Amino acid sequence: MSNIPPSVPEEYRPGFLPPSIAKQAQDALPGKQVPLNPAPLDDVMADGSKYKAAGKLEGKNAAITGGDSGIGRAVAILYALEGANVLIQYQPAEEEDAQNTKQYIAKVAPKAKVELVAQDLRDEKGALQLVEKIKSWSGGELHVLVNNAATQNEVEHIEDLPSDQWRHVFDVNIHAIFYLTKNLIPIMPWGGSIINNASINPFVGHPKLLDYTATKGAIVGFTRALSNQIVKEKGIRVNAVCPGPIWTPLIPATMTKDSLENFGPSTAIGRAGQPVEVATAFVFLASVDSSYFTAQCFHVNGGSAY
Repeated sequence: MSNIPPSVPEEYRPGFLPPSIAKQAQDALPGKQVPLNPAPLDDVMADGSKYKAAGKLEGKNAAITGGDSGIGRAVAILYALEGANVLIQYQPAEEEDAQNTKQYIAKVAPKAKVELVAQDLRDEKGALQLVEKIKSWSGGELHVLVNNAATQNEVEHIEDLPSDQWRHVFDVNIHAIFYLTKNLIPIMPWGGSIINNASINPFVGHPKLLDYTATKGAIVGFTRALSNQIVKEKGIRVNAVCPGPIWTPLIPATMTKDSLENFGPSTAIGRAGQPVEVATAFVFLASVDSSYFTAQCFHVNGGSAY
């Protein structure tokens, strides 16, 4: 427990301990937030205080893929607290998590306008349907695009990695980002921000997540190249966040028992991170505070070596 500041109130301390996640395996992807114990922390900081908003995104329109749970949920909550209107895309099977997220935002940020969109992003048709919904919802002006939705599934050996899984992971993790970004840039004004959720894995080469790691490396390359292509002409900044081990539903839904038992303690801080600890980076990159940051990879990983 030495890694937990003594100021953290008792009710939040479990969130900053390595969770007993080996017993929480879930069968369905991308995993559900509701049954996780301890629940991931969305707006409680490491000292136990609640996140303090400062109006950094007042009046902005932000679209977040995979915003119903995990890191995406925390980003949606902090954005709403900062004054943004938020559109949350989610898989149709994640209706309960999506509704819970909307209800929580209504409680903590009642002035925020929240739109839920159940949309599959596994092919271009689905992505373009989401694009049209975002255009309609935003009134033709989108200030922040957060490409967060992703999937993974551990496979130890390349010989056992099904081709269908390889294609599926690429479709969700990188192809959807291309389709959405390409078609939403035209409605993003000067000063807009595109934030892609990458991972620590391209920098360490996770041996059990070959396909996932490859897609996250592609996201890093896409982020840097796109920024160099558009930032001067359009004034839209493009950055990536590269989380380390973060306690989200995707973890117990996709990782082996051995991986679950070793999830987090290997970091310098000595624990898995919480979604709120990543979401603060997304707030910074969406706001004017980061006006001179582009083509960057923000490593939120608890001091993991790579």
